[in-house]
Amino acid sequence: MTSMLDEREYGNLIGSDKVEGTAVYGADDTKIGSIERVMIDKLSGRVSYAVLGFGGFLGLGNDHYPLPWQSLKYDTRLGGYVTGVTESQLRGAPKYSDEREWDWKDRGAKVDDYYGVQLA
Repeated sequence: MTSMLDEREYGNLIGSDKVEGTAVYGADDTKIGSIERVMIDKLSGRVSYAVLGFGGFLGLGNDHYPLPWQSLKYDTRLGGYVTGVTESQLRGAPKYSDEREWDWKDRGAKVDDYYGVQLA
């Protein structure tokens, strides 16, 4: 019988529900937040951004930081994603506290510019 864990992972593929909540670590292996959601380009089907929850206490008062998906690499040793983005870079990064305030069309380009990433 296949476990629920197995049903959400297929080789190199993983279900979005399993990505959400996964820890994100800085280059020094210190946890800096966790993935709240992934943003998928409707036309290409590629993941463009991961929204990182950072700050707050027990999930309350979290700010939401879109990170280019390319800035994250999965680390099996840590069981989470690692990014070269430092906590100080994150503090100055584009963020939102209320997703109703966030305009992905205009602000996605600002995220890309901030991190110096060009989406394919």
